[in-house]
Amino acid sequence: MPQSPTQIIVFGTRAYDRHCLTRANATQGFDLRFIDAPLTKDTAGLAAGAQIACLFVNDMADRPVLELLAKAGVRLVALRCAGYNNVDLAAAQALDIAVVHVPSYSPHAVSEFTIGLLLSLERKIHRAWSRVRDNNFALDGLVGRNLHGRVAGVVGTGQIGALVARALRAGFGCDVLASDPVVDQGLVDIGVRYVDRAELLRSADIITLHCPLTPDTRHLIDAAVLANARPGLTIVNTSRGALIDASALIDALKLRRVGGVALDVYEQEAGIFFDDLSDEIVDDEVLQRLLTFPNVLMTGHQAFLTDEALAAIAQTTLQSVGDFVAGRPLAHRLSAPQPRPD
Repeated sequence: MPQSPTQIIVFGTRAYDRHCLTRANATQGFDLRFIDAPLTKDTAGLAAGAQIACLFVNDMADRPVLELLAKAGVRLVALRCAGYNNVDLAAAQALDIAVVHVPSYSPHAVSEFTIGLLLSLERKIHRAWSRVRDNNFALDGLVGRNLHGRVAGVVGTGQIGALVARALRAGFGCDVLASDPVVDQGLVDIGVRYVDRAELLRSADIITLHCPLTPDTRHLIDAAVLANARPGLTIVNTSRGALIDASALIDALKLRRVGGVALDVYEQEAGIFFDDLSDEIVDDEVLQRLLTFPNVLMTGHQAFLTDEALAAIAQTTLQSVGDFVAGRPLAHRLSAPQPRPD
């Protein structure tokens, strides 16, 4: 008898996930099972019979959940995203569950969205659009700020951060500071200056975040940083919500130390973002407080959401699954961090 196709359970799916994964699967032939609900301890049992679980950024894969997945027969966790702070890699390794991710799908999607948020915030385009919808064409309160000549700090110059730094330097004429363990010589050649992170956070007029979430970067923007930052600082975050201490940010906004904030991510976004809650009461007081400030622009984690990026994510994810099923090396496998020597 012919062997049944490998079953993949895809948690936290939306219409665009189903469309892109189904299209990419036309040449692979896997058995895709789409689950609208995110992965939690309560939903992990739905993976029974599936060898592969496909997750997104807000699916929870801590040790208790991974133990349930292992019990259900899951041998591979395939993340259809770059970030993996929601997965306990040490627990996965102990349970003999391989973990793969999509390290690069469309850096242009996120970098372009970052610049779009920055321009909208600094020129108050979002507020102008809202006014015009009400036939209000007054310009009072819409005075913005140029990007040209300002000091922009880019934290993290991987593929996304490098594109943002290049656009700010070559496109808008900013004085660009960068902070990253690896120096991009191509950026240095166009005038980007690498400095330590503390100097960048202290000296920049604009800070845009493009680094992974690690114990070292959690709450990278905190009360101390905000107290020592330049007055009128603009912050843009399209990376991970927990890079910013949102409560400290609210305090700085109230004191008018921060000139503007554009956020596509939020530390407690799980269970909120990606869902239509317009008819419900969202009882996250920090989020609701942020939304009251006129100089805060927030979107719902959509920086990645382009046709090109979704196609690349689906293709890379299913390629990793194909490699796993065939016993080939996993190009995008994640490993648990090694303990530091005493």
